[in-house]
Amino acid sequence: MAHSLITAERWLHRVGLVTMIGTLAVLLWGVWRGMRRPSGRKVGRDPQLLRTSTATLLITLAYFGLCYRLWRPLPLVLSRLARVLALILGSLLYFPGLALVLWGRLTLGPMYNVSSSTGAQLYADQRLITHGPFAYVRHPMYLGLWFVGVGGLLVYRTWTFVFFLLQLPALFVRAWREEQALAAEFGPQWQAYCQQTPAWLPRLFRS
Repeated sequence: MAHSLITAERWLHRVGLVTMIGTLAVLLWGVWRGMRRPSGRKVGRDPQLLRTSTATLLITLAYFGLCYRLWRPLPLVLSRLARVLALILGSLLYFPGLALVLWGRLTLGPMYNVSSSTGAQLYADQRLITHGPFAYVRHPMYLGLWFVGVGGLLVYRTWTFVFFLLQLPALFVRAWREEQALAAEFGPQWQAYCQQTPAWLPRLFRS
């Protein structure tokens, strides 16, 4: 039984890493494409240096280099039952979280952009996306990242996911910056969308 659990963990770890790398590749491709598009309305201080290809490459390499260095197991000793429960619950959060991030990214299409805690910038031809996962919550990709962070910590139990989780509260600030820009850009259309669609948790019953 112990051997079966180790095999299941290894299999899920490999599938999870491949899925994560694929999702990251799609996100980074969207970031690169977005740099080539005309900028529109800006809210806050969105550092232009961070929107250059060289800076993005260096930041990406540094970030994932740190994640690689932190890929060490946490000093936890779990019983077999706890490992099984962590694997099941973690998988139920991690993989749907990645799917939600990818779904949101593909739904945004050319409207996909990256903000920061200090500011957000729209495109010159910005459109308000309200279908797909955005019909259920206003920030489905950020919600997906929370699932990925918690689920990944349960599945992998490494310092990398502790580091990742510590950054997630900043998503609330980024979401607030983005909503400022969208409210200024779309006015009544944005207000109507906010009244119909919650920010983070979908309604169980939709009218």
